[in-house]
Parts: sequence; structure tokens; C-alpha cells
Amino acid sequence: MTLSRLHPGPRMSQAVIHGDTIWLAGQVGDPAADVTTQVKQALSAVDALLAEAGSDRAHLLQVIVWLADMADFDAMNAVYDAWVDPANPPVRACGEARLAGPGYRVEFIVTAACHQ
Repeated sequence: MTLSRLHPGPRMSQAVIHGDTIWLAGQVGDPAADVTTQVKQALSAVDALLAEAGSDRAHLLQVIVWLADMADFDAMNAVYDAWVDPANPPVRACGEARLAGPGYRVEFIVTAACHQ
């Protein structure tokens, strides 16, 4: 099976493709923005990486959402629910965690299948 990496850096790649599965690094938005904007930016980054890897929202397998504060749960879901493909929802988990910097409000970790 082939293995490829998108946008590799010294610490991590933005995506790893192995066989028919795509793993994305955690995607975040601008830490200076509010949670709604950060969610939109992060999900836009997810869309771009999935497209580059040969996939899309209809092929999501799993989404893990980390929120810096669970008080942002409803605001995050308002954007996420409009973004996710309702005919093909992935499994999802959401929890609260201290993120990489104080301005980050949300991070999305995504696994998807390649187009068949």
C-alpha cells in the first residue's frame, strides 16, 4: 500500500494518506478570532485538505472536536451542523482540552476515506 504525506514539516504533516484512508492533523482557525470564525476557518481548512487528498465531506469517517471551553459547544455546533453532510455524518466525539495557545477555541481532527 502506498503512503503519502501532504505538507510535511519538521514536526508533522497536515495529512497522511495510507491506502484508502486519510488522516488530517488538527485544524484550527485564527486565534485572534471568535469561536464561530475559528470553526468556519478550521472547517474550510478541512475541506481544502480533503480535496487535495482526493476526498470530501461525504467520505468523513470520524471527527474529533476539542473545545477550549465547553461553553462554546452550541456555537461550534451551529457552524458544524450546517457544514457536515447530513446524508453521510461521521462518528464524532467532542471534549474540552487546553489547546496549543490561549487564543485557540476549537480544533478539529478528521479521518476520511478516499473516493472509491
